[in-house]
Amino acid sequence: DGKVNLMATATDAVQKKGAHAGNLIKAIAGLVGGGGGGRPGMAQAGGKNPAGMEDALKKAVEVVEEQTK
Repeated sequence: DGKVNLMATATDAVQKKGAHAGNLIKAIAGLVGGGGGGRPGMAQAGGKNPAGMEDALKKAVEVVEEQTK
């Protein structure tokens, strides 16, 4: 229906390396025309621009790599 739902989870092990699901979601939600957030282990967002999904997925990889350096 022209909507996007995003969800990210991070295990305890990857959180210890610096990953944060809430910060990941905040970084990519705008690319699908939405917003959201959450805790280090789980986060959700919604948006209204499915055309932005490809960019959001690419950005997610970048953010996770940066978080876990």
